[in-house]
Amino acid sequence: MTTPGDDEVWLGIDLGTQSVRALAVTGDGRIAGSGAEPLTSVRDGPRHEQDPASWWAAVRTACRQALSTVPAGAVRGVAVDGTSGTVLLMDRSGNPLTPALMYDDRRASAETARVNEAGRAVWARLGYGRMQDVWGLPKLMWLLRNEPSLVPGARLASQTDFVNRCLVGRDVAADLSSSLKTGADLIEEDWPHEVMAALGVPDGLLPPLVRSGARLGTVGADAADATGIPAGTPVFGGATDGCAAQLGAGVVEPGSWNSVLGTTLVLKGVTRDLLHDPAGAVYSHKAPNGTWLPGGASSTGAGVIARDFAGRDLDRLEADARAYEDTDVVAYPLGADGERFPFVAPDARPFVLGAPADDGERYAAVLRGVAYVERLAYDHLDSLGAPLDGRIVLTGGATKSAYWCRLRADVLGRSLTIPQNAEPALGMAVLAASAGRDPAEVAARMVRVKETIDPRPGAAARHAHSYLRLVGELERRGWLPPASAAHVRKRNPE
Repeated sequence: MTTPGDDEVWLGIDLGTQSVRALAVTGDGRIAGSGAEPLTSVRDGPRHEQDPASWWAAVRTACRQALSTVPAGAVRGVAVDGTSGTVLLMDRSGNPLTPALMYDDRRASAETARVNEAGRAVWARLGYGRMQDVWGLPKLMWLLRNEPSLVPGARLASQTDFVNRCLVGRDVAADLSSSLKTGADLIEEDWPHEVMAALGVPDGLLPPLVRSGARLGTVGADAADATGIPAGTPVFGGATDGCAAQLGAGVVEPGSWNSVLGTTLVLKGVTRDLLHDPAGAVYSHKAPNGTWLPGGASSTGAGVIARDFAGRDLDRLEADARAYEDTDVVAYPLGADGERFPFVAPDARPFVLGAPADDGERYAAVLRGVAYVERLAYDHLDSLGAPLDGRIVLTGGATKSAYWCRLRADVLGRSLTIPQNAEPALGMAVLAASAGRDPAEVAARMVRVKETIDPRPGAAARHAHSYLRLVGELERRGWLPPASAAHVRKRNPE
């Protein structure tokens, strides 16, 4: 197989919540151009909407910025990612019929039980067991109930579907990754038609499905004029933003994992076989080459720091926390009520074991608590049979803290890698460049490593007592299942 040439450019487009980001990336990972344009949302209680037309306007601006200094003949392909579970209805000309119900819009809670009853066997076979209120299929059912006059002739679309339709100028297939939360059967690579019929989803509403990385078409003349992407440039099926970030981190080989620590903690990895999690904490996307991309998102993370230490000098707090490396005080730092991963407990609430002497010890307890939840996440993945013998790559805003990264390496007892750039737009450039090539070889050339952090000798064992103390408290409160706690103790003897 050939690898991307150093003079070839691949365009990745990331449809985030707050902005659209475009990166033009060469075959050896050099950023040849970048662009960004802000987005706005409408939020009101459980409602979170965006205007799909604003995505296309922002894409046009961001792409023109990114390609302003790139020779037209160098561009070889483009791929787009979007937020997971965001849906809308559009007409056959590609015009939006509804606002986009964003990834965390919660108005479809009444539809979730019906969706889970109708698709129980399929969702179990796919490994995640049940859908959540914010997933795409409950939202589709909400749209069908609340906007029935718009349904005849309509077509379901995710963020990526809508923008790809604008790029190509005609209807295109939807990628499996962006369609997972709308009920796509990733094993059969088709919609579960019997389930959809039972739910009353009209024929013709659902687009055909393809794997991420499949060629959808080429950039049309109108889109070329609007974006600066040369007409005829191949458009490849994209993915969710989480999968895109995983690709941007170079996590493409079985056994490797990406720990993303930002507002929340998210783990994404690669397995050869589909994982089944009876608790529903882990669900899997499908990679372009047929391997699986399991992952889960915790409610813990750096968002707790922004909430509980607002306006404070974090560098000073971190310096004070260093004096408490051997403290017995440990926090379970939830950013929101309820936990989703590495266990599912809607009634979970934050707590602190012990009494912090001052803000430095309280800060240390939060940093350790997040690191312990990360360790618990890997223990849970081990209990499901996931391979953990590959690289662990750290991304997210928390990588700016060298101390926290070192603490996480110590708690896990693993060497951790930090890439130079792991944003989703880079992952989409990697995906576009991987068409017809080995993704591991492409990622090895396009994803550059910034730093490797090794754990200090014996550090993981020194953390075992406090870690198991937190695990025991989570079990005592009825949130962590006893079988999960037993697996942790077996894997982490004091």
